Amino acid sequence: MRTRRGGCYPPVGDVFLPSEKRVVAKRKDFDGEPMACRKRKRISPDVPGESDLFDALPDDLVIYILCKLSSTATCPSDLINVLITCKRLNGLGLHSLVLSKASQKAFAIRAKNWSESAQRFLKQCADSGNTEACYTLGMIRFYCLHNRGSGASMMAKAAISSNAQALYSLAVIQFNGSGGSKNDKDLRAGVALCARAAFLGHIDALRELGHCLQDGYGVRQNITEGRRFLVQANARELATVISSSAASGVPTRSCFTWNPHPHPPPRNMSCGSCPLLSDFGCNVPAAEAHAANRFMTEWFAVRGGSPGPGLRLCSHIGCGRPETRRHEFRRCSVCGTVNYCSRACQALDWKMRHKADCTPTERWVDDDGEVEGNGNGDAEEGDGGVNGNDDNVIGES
Repeated sequence: MRTRRGGCYPPVGDVFLPSEKRVVAKRKDFDGEPMACRKRKRISPDVPGESDLFDALPDDLVIYILCKLSSTATCPSDLINVLITCKRLNGLGLHSLVLSKASQKAFAIRAKNWSESAQRFLKQCADSGNTEACYTLGMIRFYCLHNRGSGASMMAKAAISSNAQALYSLAVIQFNGSGGSKNDKDLRAGVALCARAAFLGHIDALRELGHCLQDGYGVRQNITEGRRFLVQANARELATVISSSAASGVPTRSCFTWNPHPHPPPRNMSCGSCPLLSDFGCNVPAAEAHAANRFMTEWFAVRGGSPGPGLRLCSHIGCGRPETRRHEFRRCSVCGTVNYCSRACQALDWKMRHKADCTPTERWVDDDGEVEGNGNGDAEEGDGGVNGNDDNVIGES
């Protein structure tokens, strides 16, 4: 049997019977007033009014609030600041339901801030079922990190979930044979993917499908149907501008400028809008680029504006796609100074900028001094030239 040491017992003089009252002298300060107890009182959760109200909230309610926050976030810091607030918010903020509802702007990471932790966060959002995160990470891996297989599989995963952006990007890959050789092109698959993305409301896919029908590119030629799709694409883009202006509180009239001279602007004039209806004298603002396209544009701008030796970027300022092999993109067969990953990018850039800069050239050479065109509409790789003078937008019919 173990017993306590003698030092653990109280002194003999301090022993008293339970019936006795022990008088304890309180310490007083210099003014003779009793000193306040310095020991903090322990807050008991059982005492009503003294417990932490946040801890009393059920997890389901907190997760519901965080889902609303993540779905309406306008920048990554809106969600990150919540995660670093406390341990409980960090655990519930990384719940799969919260990450699956995160908006596109919640993980719109800048290229200069890219890191392994940012990639893990995007991967965690993608694993939670967020199709936008899946598409964004797939584009970054495919074009920026040169991880073609993983990037394509991520985009395919988003496309299976009916993500229109992923469907259109896969269509561009099929049209160009990106990540492979020229023989890896599959025009019919590209047209099928464009048709699916256009059905889901993707404007660039609808415009691309219209060009394919007009040119007979991967599908039987139908000029009338192709022009109808192009008119629909421009009408949808106009409706998108009007609706976004109404949602932001900007007067609709301020989004349009009237140009009494529907001709190409001078070359020294910068075009900050996308004049889809310029032949009617009406200019609409350019649509906001996707987070993945902005990331790619910044990524290659930091690296000198070139994706690699002999490789080129798409000349459309809102695209950011690079070539994965030499001569993958098609150059303008008139001037040979610009190149595009798709006909949709060519049509937008032609109306936004290139219409004022395109100058016919009989012969032009590439960086190695090899002749690539003759100004007669011939294109690289012999599959449909990108002609700046083609009649392919609303207002030119």
